[in-house]
Amino acid sequence: MYTLFIANKNYSSWSLRPWILMRALGIPFTEQLMQFEENANWETFRGFSPSGRVPCLHDGERTIWDSLAITEYLAERHAGVWPKDEDARAWARCVSCEMHSGFGELRSRCSMNCGVRVVLNEVSHGLAADVARVDEIWSEGVTRFGGPYLAGAAFSAADAFYAPVVFRVQTYGLALGETARAYADHTLDHPVMREWYEAALAEPWREAGHEKEIALSGALQTDYRMAPSAG
Repeated sequence: MYTLFIANKNYSSWSLRPWILMRALGIPFTEQLMQFEENANWETFRGFSPSGRVPCLHDGERTIWDSLAITEYLAERHAGVWPKDEDARAWARCVSCEMHSGFGELRSRCSMNCGVRVVLNEVSHGLAADVARVDEIWSEGVTRFGGPYLAGAAFSAADAFYAPVVFRVQTYGLALGETARAYADHTLDHPVMREWYEAALAEPWREAGHEKEIALSGALQTDYRMAPSAG
């Protein structure tokens, strides 16, 4: 059986992608959660991941790191990772790679923190452009391929790659058009997304770096997370 190494569900957007893909498609795996620790992750994470980062998939003696590499590795072994339809599959790969390599302003100004609600200090031109592009992708996918998912009737890797953005929309109240908002609401209601979210709220850990990102981004309005542990 696969072992998937991830970090805190409240913070780790990269971990969410292969986790939700495998859970949604019913691909069995053992979860190994490694907590983020300030200034200590690289050496600790190097024990299971050559890059010192999460996510990392172990398949017996084989190690696969990076969320996109894990996705393609799984696609060679399991049906449903990418859409069957050739046009939908090509589009899904393009938008997934675009998310994997881009949206820097969205990442830096709206870091993933599932359990809080934040009012942004400002919406910069770059952030507005990133959100507009997300809106365009989501609206195009649902309209072009019939929904309710990005590339058709079934959850695929495209949805997994944008799942962290769905949480960001919820956390920061990012403005979307009607079609994109409906997609975000539908995704938030997916049983596996709810499972991740509930586990994120139940985590008692806080990591200073991620918490600082929130403080720099805007004003904390609500914190739904379990009270932090004394340690």
